[in-house]
Amino acid sequence: MGKKLYVGNLSYSMDDQSLADLCAQYGNVESARIVMDRDSGRSKGFAFVEMSTEAEAQEVIAKLNGTDASGRALNISEAKPMAPRDNNRSGGAGRSGGFGNRSRY
Repeated sequence: MGKKLYVGNLSYSMDDQSLADLCAQYGNVESARIVMDRDSGRSKGFAFVEMSTEAEAQEVIAKLNGTDASGRALNISEAKPMAPRDNNRSGGAGRSGGFGNRSRY
């Protein structure tokens, strides 16, 4: 299994293939996926790239972090594990929030 990298500050014009091509200069790219907004279909400006080996991943970080790609300085680091999500989808306020539910005294 390879090493996953976080790539931030991407140009909105960059696509998965151009990102993979950029990283492929430093090793075998297992996958490159730009995160897209599900409502607008537009890039969120960051991506995840998986390299074949730890050494290749470190090479990508060393060579590309801070470099210019399509007019933006890339921010590349090791990806951190995704934090567990709370499955309670009440949105915070829920049914007990708001002014309408105050008890009278």
